[in-house]
Amino acid sequence: MADAVSHPEAEDAEAAALEAGRLLFAQQCSFVAGVVRVGGLPPDALPEVAFAGRSNVGKSSLINALAGRKALARTSNTPGRTQQVNFFDLGGRLYLVDLPGYGYARASKDKVRRWNALIRDYLRGRAGLRRVCLLIDARRGLTPGDREIMELLDTSAVSYQIVLTKSDKLHESELAACLAETARTAARHPACHPDIAATSAEKGSGIAELRAALATVALPA
Repeated sequence: MADAVSHPEAEDAEAAALEAGRLLFAQQCSFVAGVVRVGGLPPDALPEVAFAGRSNVGKSSLINALAGRKALARTSNTPGRTQQVNFFDLGGRLYLVDLPGYGYARASKDKVRRWNALIRDYLRGRAGLRRVCLLIDARRGLTPGDREIMELLDTSAVSYQIVLTKSDKLHESELAACLAETARTAARHPACHPDIAATSAEKGSGIAELRAALATVALPA
C-alpha cells in the first residue's frame, strides 16, 4: 500500500480559508431590519447570503451557530416562527438574510401564500444576493418544495449551496447515502454549488467549513 502523499500547499490553503471564515464570523453581527414586503428591503449596501428552507429546517439555529450567538436569530420548535425577511449585518462585510420557511407552517393559508411570494420575489430580484444556502433536513432529504426553489434559483441564475442540517441525527452510513443522493441531484442543476455542506448547529460539525465557504463572497477585510 502506497504511503499517503502530503500536499502542504493544499493544507495551507485550507487552513487559510478556515481562518478567514473564523475571522469574518468573529465580527459583530447585528440586526438591521425585518421586512414583510419587497418594497421595504434595505439598500444593496453589502453582499448578501440568504438562508432558505422548509419551515423548521433549522435556519435560525444555523445562523446562530455560524455567528457564535445563542439568540441572534429567533429559534422555535413551532414551524413558521420566522415571519419576515430578517437582515443581519456581519461586520460591515456581509448581510446574513434569514428567510421565512416555505411549506408547512402554523399560520393562515393567506399568510403562508404571502410569505412564499415574498421569498420568491426576493430570490428572483435581489442584486446584492451572492449565494443562497438552501437548507435541507438530512433526515428527510430533498422535498418537492426544495426542488421548486432549486428550479427558481436555476432560472434566476442565483448561485446556491445545499446545506444539510441536523446531520448529527444520522448514522455515518446514512449521512453518506444522503450526501451521495443529494450530490447526484445537485449535479443536474446549473446554479447549484457542487459542494454539499453537512452541518449540525447543536454539535458544531461543519460550521467552520461553511464559514470559510461564505467568507469567499464577503467584502474583503
